[in-house]
Amino acid sequence: MTASRSTISRLFAPVRALFVGDASAGILLILIAIAAMVAANSIFREEYYTLFHGYLFDKDVFKLNTLHLWVNDGLMAIFFFVVGLEVKRELIAGQLSTARQRRLPVLAAAAGMVVPALVYMFFVREADPFLARGWAIPAATDIAFAMGVLGLLGSRVPSSLRLFLLTVAIVDDIGAVLVIAMFYTATIDLTWLIGSIVVLGIMVGLNRMRVTSLAVYIVMALVLWFFVLNSGVHATIAGVVAAFTVPMFKRDGGSVLEKLEHGLAPWSAYLIVPIFGFANAGVDLSDLGLEGVFAPLPIAIAAGLFLGKQVGIFSAIYAAERVGFAPRPENANWPEIWGISILCGIGFTMSLFIGELAFPGMREYIEEAKIGILLGSLISAVVGFTILRMTTEHPGDNRGLANPG
Repeated sequence: MTASRSTISRLFAPVRALFVGDASAGILLILIAIAAMVAANSIFREEYYTLFHGYLFDKDVFKLNTLHLWVNDGLMAIFFFVVGLEVKRELIAGQLSTARQRRLPVLAAAAGMVVPALVYMFFVREADPFLARGWAIPAATDIAFAMGVLGLLGSRVPSSLRLFLLTVAIVDDIGAVLVIAMFYTATIDLTWLIGSIVVLGIMVGLNRMRVTSLAVYIVMALVLWFFVLNSGVHATIAGVVAAFTVPMFKRDGGSVLEKLEHGLAPWSAYLIVPIFGFANAGVDLSDLGLEGVFAPLPIAIAAGLFLGKQVGIFSAIYAAERVGFAPRPENANWPEIWGISILCGIGFTMSLFIGELAFPGMREYIEEAKIGILLGSLISAVVGFTILRMTTEHPGDNRGLANPG
């Protein structure tokens, strides 16, 4: 009986892996992306488009007058708030808290953003000059998707590589936020911008005064979001900067930031990001055809994600170790590092978000961008998983890291 139960347990282990630990959020995103594609190419395609892009009211009533805008500028501000909390925690007390710990992830993330952008520009150099606006689309790594694929491998992957992928993705998020703020900002309204700075200053002051009430910071974060939304700077930036004002600890030593992060993270991973994915991943292929799928824009994005990411990150790690700048992740061989570098080419959430900002209101370009993102992310996921499945076996090396970060 015991042997039989053991056999059954082994048979169902891969199935359980889909719903626990690192894999669950990533698998959910895969299912959501498939559902969005099915909806966009079914008899309900018009209903799907109208649901998110149909006007709720006149824009004079409020700036966010479609469900799509509420998702991208409203709900995603919460996602960015959680990202900001995670980044602050890692910078103060986590894997980015010392210069030594930051060296390799920062270098790898920087190379993993620059090289994909260069690859993208190479492929669109002779096409429409307007396509240059999309250079940042393949520069981002999706944490949930990448960690989800890695989670399917269980304990075969060394814990150091899991931690490396997580920290690179976090640094990558910081870079993506800076890119959005610097390159995808609309016309600035100085009155609202000054108001935003004043509200942010009040939040910083509350932190300095050791105010630790989460309700106060949440209310102030909502006020800051409203001001930033009207300033011309993208509203999601408010989420990040507001998170940095949340104090780490209470007077008695209890964690304020970590409590808030742990409370919001599941909502972000299992509700907000899936809603965003469903609202943005659907592409009506009937309007594109093969010519649209193989147009310069989707090919450039897919190449940037699959080729640019792996070349940039792997080269950075190899060069860092060769010159003594930083050692490669502990207990990891070069084929494993190559596999992890390829997984970093999964760019679902942030890439979709930047694609919307790069080509505002230009449905044809946005649809082509989605094709490139989905294609590049899919290839990166399959190839990266296959390489790691063939080259790794570190049983027992991941104790305590079932759900890092």
